[in-house]
This record gives sequence, C-alpha cells and structure tokens, in this order.
Amino acid sequence: MLTRRHIRVKVMQCIYALAQSKEGSLETQERFLRSSIENMYTLYLLLLSLLIEVQRLAKEQIQLSSNKYLKNTSDDYPDKEKFVNNALLQQLATNIKLNSELERRKLKDWYLNDEYVRLIYKEVVESDLYLDYMHRIGSSYDEDRMLIIDLYREVIAPNEKIYDYFEDTQLTWVDDIPIVNTYIIKLLKKVRQSQNEAFFLPRLLKDDDDMDFAKKLLTKTLLHDAMLEKEIEGKTPNWDKDRIADIDSILLKMAICELLNFSSIPEKVTINEFLEIAKEYSTPKSSIFINGVLDKLVKEYRKEGKLKKMGRGLL
Repeated sequence: MLTRRHIRVKVMQCIYALAQSKEGSLETQERFLRSSIENMYTLYLLLLSLLIEVQRLAKEQIQLSSNKYLKNTSDDYPDKEKFVNNALLQQLATNIKLNSELERRKLKDWYLNDEYVRLIYKEVVESDLYLDYMHRIGSSYDEDRMLIIDLYREVIAPNEKIYDYFEDTQLTWVDDIPIVNTYIIKLLKKVRQSQNEAFFLPRLLKDDDDMDFAKKLLTKTLLHDAMLEKEIEGKTPNWDKDRIADIDSILLKMAICELLNFSSIPEKVTINEFLEIAKEYSTPKSSIFINGVLDKLVKEYRKEGKLKKMGRGLL
C-alpha cells in the first residue's frame, strides 16, 4: 500500500514536527514515525468499512419500509433491494477476515458516529449514479462493482465532513486520505467475484526493508543535521539560510542523506522523488531550487568519489 515516496513524506513530517516543536528525542520521533505509518492502515480499514456500514443502513431502511404505513423511496424501483444485494457490497459485508480484523482492532468509529454513515447514505441515494442503477433491471458483478467505484470516487472521497472527521481524529491522516482513497479505488478496480477474502487485507508495507528504510532515513538525517546543513551552505549563494523554507531545508537534508547513505537507490531516483514531494508540499518554485542545489552536489560528489552506488538498475 505504502510506496517509498509515501514513506519519505512520513519521515519529512516527523522531522518537520520536531523542528517546529523543538522538543522530543530521536526515540520519540521513531515511535511517532512507526505510529504514523501503522495508523495509515487503520484509516484504510475505516474507509473500506464505511461501505459496509452504508449497505447495512440501506438494509435497515428496506426493513423499515416493509411497514405498510411507512413509504420509502426504494418502493419506486423495480427491485428495491438491488443496492442492498449489490455483489461487491455483499462481498465486503460477508468477508469474515475483513470483519474479524475490524473487530480485532476495535474499530467502532461508525457505530459511535453513525451520523456520518447516514450522511453518506443520504448522498448516495440522492445521486444520479444510484438513481440510474436502481431503475435498471438486473446487473452483472462488473456493473455492481463499477457503481461502488463511482460512488466512492464521487460521493465518499470528496465528502468534506468525512475529511474533517478524520482530520480531527488523527492529524497525520490529513495527508494520508488522498493516498488511501486512491489505493481503495485501485483495489476495487482489481477485485473479482471469486477473489479470496485476504485480498481486502493487503500488506501495509511491501516488506521489512521499507520500515528499515524509513527508520534509517529519519535517524541519519536527524543525527547528521549539522553536517547536512554545511553541505547546503555554499550551494545557495543567493539565499540566506533563514530565507530557505523549512520544508525545502528538510527535503534537501533528506535527499543528501539518501544520496550518501543508500547505495542501492540510484541518484536519479532520489532526486526525482524529492522533487515530486517538493511540488506537492512546498512552494511553487521549491522544486527548481532543490533541483539546482542537488545537481551541484551530485556533480561535486561524483568528482570526489562520494557517491558509491551499487545494485540492480545502476549500471
């Protein structure tokens, strides 16, 4: 789920938080980094389970409408239970492994805050996507799946109240929400009717090397801060240290640290990754500034023999 770029962003957030607070030990930041990464999986599970809760609420509404004195909008459709019986929603709702994981982690957010489920359900049933789907007779698994993908993309993902709820619950989720939303949409596009249950419980990290990479990048950047500061000095003749944006300074230090300490990562990969992060998290001109500094440093390091790169893809 998490790519190396996402991991770099997590490290950047830790260093930025430490720089702003000017408090906390290295051990504290390591714990914060691990927690921030692991909490991303909780966010994924909560967003996925929101689909289950919406289906459950829809089922409750059908049961209520069976009372002859209560009229429900679903009564106007050829099959009023069509959405409840949506094949993908059923696949999620009956997934034993997924529901066991939700129970194990005691994720009861939607039970305790059911107003958000009702909010999403209301927007779903009022959407053109839902109306068109419910007025059609019958559907295939692919049609059911495409409805949920479209509803997720157009109703759930852009919902500001859900966003505010997550921001208030966990500050680090602010930057995680777009990543997780994108991942869920990709996941739903790949799912098949015969998919095994574990498909909805992907690994957070590709392997243990990713967490080692995160910890090493954080630790070495913080421990060698003074040295990394000197590396930047002299490469920015038109910029005083105080004029360099905090994020730019952190990204430069992390990039230099990666260039000098991660022999298996090609220098082009390092530079491109940090330029992309700068475009998203810093000022409009930051990527140009950072690219100029790193270009000078790489040329200098090559001349001095400091870049000791090895491994696949480096020849």
